[in-house]
Amino acid sequence: MKQIPNLFTLLNLCLGCIAILFTLQTGETLLNIDGFEWKIYFPEKITWAALCIAGAAVVDFLDGFVARLMKADSEMGKQLDSLSDVVSFGVAPGMILFQLLRLAFASQPSGLETSLMWMSPAMLIPLAAAWRLARFNIDTSHREHFSGLPVPAAGLVIASLPLIALYGSSGTQAMLINTWVLYGFILVVAGLMVSRIPLMSFKFKHFGFAENLPRYLLIMASIPMILLLQWLSVPALFITYILLSLLFKNRLK
Repeated sequence: MKQIPNLFTLLNLCLGCIAILFTLQTGETLLNIDGFEWKIYFPEKITWAALCIAGAAVVDFLDGFVARLMKADSEMGKQLDSLSDVVSFGVAPGMILFQLLRLAFASQPSGLETSLMWMSPAMLIPLAAAWRLARFNIDTSHREHFSGLPVPAAGLVIASLPLIALYGSSGTQAMLINTWVLYGFILVVAGLMVSRIPLMSFKFKHFGFAENLPRYLLIMASIPMILLLQWLSVPALFITYILLSLLFKNRLK
């Protein structure tokens, strides 16, 4: 019975591996330009990869919940969880960014001849994820907040990009296959993961409004954002989360 939480963790890892397989599937048509409007096609099925990462995030939550419920916490479970998270929220999202960069360069003249070196910055995501998780595993302090961006949060915001491109406007699509936008996004997310910036967690010790004001503000902001922005609400909430954490950082210590 004590191995049940670990089975959830392995399912997390399995979904991360499937996400990578979806991302690696190639096709002939990368994108098509119809007049002045971008028409983007994803033959690599990275939208399915994005959904697998979202599923891995749900399972990642459940394995901790089940472990606490069954009082089956273990050192092996902790290490297995970190190894799974590196794949599901580090390597798989890194591959999504690699493919988005490939699409971005393919839209340029002679872009298909671009060296893979220009797509390599996407690998900063799995490297930062591994660093963040290794630091977390040896951290013996007991904080009520995160030190740096949690790896699953980074993976989820990256996973939202293909879905935004698929269902968003032509302007949003064009922005998401802009190389400099992608490079900037990679540097920000990787930098936040390895940073020691205090960011709020959602572990409620009590439900007092004053003590949990930033958490309640984020929850209240999420409802109109989801209704109005749909998939674009994911990066919007990500930015709001960072800003609220910085604004109320004195309450997180």
